[in-house]
Amino acid sequence: MATEYVNSAECARDGGAPAPEGAGAARRWRAFAGLGIISFLGCIDLTIVNTAAPAIQRDMGATVTELQLVVNIFIVALSMFMVTMGRLADHHGRRRVLYTGTAVFGVASLAAGFAGDVRVLILCRFVQGAACAVLYTSTGALVSDTFPPEQRGRAIGALYGVNGLGLAIGPMLGGFVVGLLDWRWVFWLNVPLTVVGLAVCLSAVRESRGRNTGAGKPDWPGLTLISLALPAVVLALTLGDSWGWASGRILGLLAVGIAGVAAFCVVERKVAAPIIDFRLFANRTFLGALTADFCLAFFYCLAFFLMPLYLVSVRHYGGTASGLMLLPCTAVMAVLSPVVGRLVDRCPPRLLLCAGFAAFALSAALQARFDRDSGVASVVVAFALMGVGWALVLGPATVAALSAVPERLAGTAVGSSWTFHNLGGAIGLAVGMAVHRRSARDALDAVLAAHHLPGGAWTARAVADPGGGAGLLRAHTGWDGRAVEALAGDLFLRGNQAAMWLLCGVAGAAFLVIGAGMRARRGTAGARGR
Repeated sequence: MATEYVNSAECARDGGAPAPEGAGAARRWRAFAGLGIISFLGCIDLTIVNTAAPAIQRDMGATVTELQLVVNIFIVALSMFMVTMGRLADHHGRRRVLYTGTAVFGVASLAAGFAGDVRVLILCRFVQGAACAVLYTSTGALVSDTFPPEQRGRAIGALYGVNGLGLAIGPMLGGFVVGLLDWRWVFWLNVPLTVVGLAVCLSAVRESRGRNTGAGKPDWPGLTLISLALPAVVLALTLGDSWGWASGRILGLLAVGIAGVAAFCVVERKVAAPIIDFRLFANRTFLGALTADFCLAFFYCLAFFLMPLYLVSVRHYGGTASGLMLLPCTAVMAVLSPVVGRLVDRCPPRLLLCAGFAAFALSAALQARFDRDSGVASVVVAFALMGVGWALVLGPATVAALSAVPERLAGTAVGSSWTFHNLGGAIGLAVGMAVHRRSARDALDAVLAAHHLPGGAWTARAVADPGGGAGLLRAHTGWDGRAVEALAGDLFLRGNQAAMWLLCGVAGAAFLVIGAGMRARRGTAGARGR
């Protein structure tokens, strides 16, 4: 959530309408309160749904693949619309676009709570993600525009705190909501907050636009290509086990995705205001920052999807207990982020990024060793280390990206950073769960072979659908419920182990690439002034 505020400040410097001289402090902080509520909604939605995922799975009979889409489609929509929504807001009015996006987000949340079918829920989550792209970009821009330069840093810092609070309490709040009410209230809670946020903003937030409205026009060719390519690739990686990797549908999706990415690269080299400026990739510091953003989202989107499932499926925790167990991760991240923000002014971003990915690697290695009897202390330490890594990477990656480019290209740098961040999250969850399912299926095949029991295509369904999978396991093994439950837990643990070792490798690779690639920083300081 850090990057849009730098972009917002840049927009304000480049022509956002200054706050009227007579505007009082009361109006400014009232505007901040409304914008903070709306921004809070976007942050909490990133973490609260993961805690509710096991309950959604039980209630709707969703497969792991469908549950994965509930989470991943939100990130895909963010990837598709983040940069475009920011430019639309600059061109048509940030307040107008924010109000529209917030209203759409509220309606989509209401519909998600009433969804009676997992496919409807997935569609609602896509709309939520698209609307959330507005929440992420416009709130920071409007906060920056509302306050005079001498108060802008304080206001943006306070917005960071609000966003960190949303990320931190999301898992705990989701656990309490699921435990005391129902998973549908995870979505319905957004509705009153949406109404309150808009009501406060209406009387306090003033309209603003970018000075050069022509530059704010969307890159429609690039947007169209990435909107086709990204969902195609993510869906192929997500559904490959279910549809068959050699099936015509999967091969067709991969072909569309690869062709779309290739065409996107060609188009982005020719347009005046590209979503991603590939010329910046020649700068090793900028490339290292994008690597950090990609790997950060790759890590936390997959890990944060599996962690609640481990707590519920293997340790049999309830919603409230699961939320509390996840709190060390997000709370540590929220507490450390301001500290890291001060450190980044004194230490090279490369050192903080490398320390962050070292923490990530250690967290993944510890989680790869989880079993039914893992002590609570070891689980808390593993989750807290993930929070440490998250805090050490999120802010410094943005600082590194901005320090590597001229100030006039700050908006493009932030847009590229966000695109790679969201792309990393979508691909990480898809690839990681494919590895999880493959490892679990291999383990099941080995158990069946050891007991001289027949395998077959049903094993893929048993792994992908824990609810219906128990029936399949009983039918094909003849074992009783306790033995089947133990086998299901073992299969999840085997898949979790493989996914965590994958994350350990990704964190290690990021550590090496950033440690070696970002050493050469000559000319960076001068670049900022050009």
